[in-house]
Amino acid sequence: MNRTNLSQLAVLATVAQCASFRGAARELGIAPSAVSHAVSSLEARLGVRLLARSTRSVAPTEEGAQLLERLRPALSEIDLALETAVEARDRPAGNLRLTVPRTAAHLTLTPRLGAFAAAYPEIVLEIVIEDRFTDVVEGGFDAGVRLGESLQRDMIAVRIGPDLRGAVVAAPSYFATMPKPRHPRELADHRCIRFRFSSGILYRWEFEKGGEDIEMAVEGPLILDEDHLIAQAAVDGAGLAFVFEPYVRAALTDGRLVRVLEDWCPSFEGFFVYYPSRRQMRPALRAFVDFFKVSG
Repeated sequence: MNRTNLSQLAVLATVAQCASFRGAARELGIAPSAVSHAVSSLEARLGVRLLARSTRSVAPTEEGAQLLERLRPALSEIDLALETAVEARDRPAGNLRLTVPRTAAHLTLTPRLGAFAAAYPEIVLEIVIEDRFTDVVEGGFDAGVRLGESLQRDMIAVRIGPDLRGAVVAAPSYFATMPKPRHPRELADHRCIRFRFSSGILYRWEFEKGGEDIEMAVEGPLILDEDHLIAQAAVDGAGLAFVFEPYVRAALTDGRLVRVLEDWCPSFEGFFVYYPSRRQMRPALRAFVDFFKVSG
C-alpha cells in the first residue's frame, strides 16, 4: 500500500466533508497550500478530476463521489482502530460528531454537556444542529439524535430522553378576547404561532384522542423556527402556541400561560441516539451512549 496515497485520500475526504480547502486545512491543522497540493497530486497520480472547484465552493465530481463512497468505510475502520488503541488506556478520546435537532439539543443534551465534558476530557464532541433527518453515514457523522418515531429500522437506537408531550398554550390576555378551544377543529378560528422546519415545511399541529388522529394546518400572525421564541411570543399574547411541555412548564406554573386541549396531547417516545451497526463501536461513541442513555 502506498502510504502517500493514504494520507492524500484522508485529505480528500476532509475537503469533501468541509466543502472547502481552507476548512479542511483548519480541520487537519495544516496549511491550505498543503491541502491543495495533496489533492492535486492525487488527481495527477490517478489521472482523473476528483473535485470540482469554483470561487465559492468545492464539491466532488462524479468520479470523486464514487471514490469517496468506497473510501468512507475504510477511513471509518482506520478511525475505529485508532480510537480502540486509545481505549486501551481506559480513557475514551478523539472526535465525536453528531447530528442533532435543535429541540433535542435544548431539552436532552445541553443540561448535561458540562458533566460529559468533565467525565471525558479527551473526547472532542461536535454537535451539528439539523432539524431534517440525516443519513449519518453519508453525512460523515458518528451518530444522530432523533425522536423515536422518526428512526430508520436499519439503525441501532438507544433512548436518551424521557417521554415527551406537546402543550397548546396562550396567555391569559389572549383568552380574555378569544374563547378557549375544546376541540382541535376550533383552532381554525384562532391566531396560532406557527413553526417552520429548516426544510421550509410548516408544522401541521398533530392531535390524538380515543384513536382519532387529527392534523391541523393552522393560521396565525407569526411563523418562527425556534421553540423558545414561540413560547415567549405566546407569553407576550401573540396567540396560541404548540410546543413541547418543558418549554412552557415554568410559565404554566406561574400563570403566565394557560393550557388548552390537554386531553388531545398524549405522551410519546422521546429522543434516541441512533448509529449504524458495526462490528465494533467507537469508544467515544460508547462513552456518549452510556452517559446519556435512559436507565431502567
